[in-house]
Amino acid sequence: MKYSLKRTLVILLLTTIAINTYADYRLGVDYKIVDNPLPVKKDGTVEVIESFWYGCGACYSFEPAINSWAAKQNKDVKLIKLPITWGGIHQLHASLYYTIEALKLDKSTHAAVFVSIHKEGNFLSSPASIQNFLEKFGVAPEVSMQYLNSFAVKQRVNRGVKYAKQLKLSSVPMVIVDGKYIIESKGSFKEMLKVVDHVIEIQKPNT
Repeated sequence: MKYSLKRTLVILLLTTIAINTYADYRLGVDYKIVDNPLPVKKDGTVEVIESFWYGCGACYSFEPAINSWAAKQNKDVKLIKLPITWGGIHQLHASLYYTIEALKLDKSTHAAVFVSIHKEGNFLSSPASIQNFLEKFGVAPEVSMQYLNSFAVKQRVNRGVKYAKQLKLSSVPMVIVDGKYIIESKGSFKEMLKVVDHVIEIQKPNT
């Protein structure tokens, strides 16, 4: 009898802990639903979008955390980076991001951009400064300019402008799960990513 009672109490305790854990993450408080969500591809993969800006100090700090998180995910979760496009400097930095991607430079180049801005005091605020920066990675200035001004890069920047308006992205870093849920940075990055994990589990049956 004592064993049965003890076992029942343990089960109740574990259930209470589980309920409280999920209750900690509340819709409208820890995450919200987008008013005009992006279409879900229904391909079995949950797309996790990180909205960021190279010039954002919090984004610089968040970068190692979200990259480490992404490396641990299964194939059914995909991280996509979305540089913010609010104003001229944001769009220039977005063009830099897409140029690095188009040139297929090593992923460490993105980290080098953050370091250049936040550690070396080079804000990369003009096409000329970006040309000089990319030249360190073996990209000729004329090639950098060609890519920065290319139709493909401009198209991706314009798409970013559209997404930012549709999702009403008001701060960075933000995480958008399957174009439907938004998680903002309110506490620690570790806690933010726990909320992301929670929302991914909610969305998985619908993707």
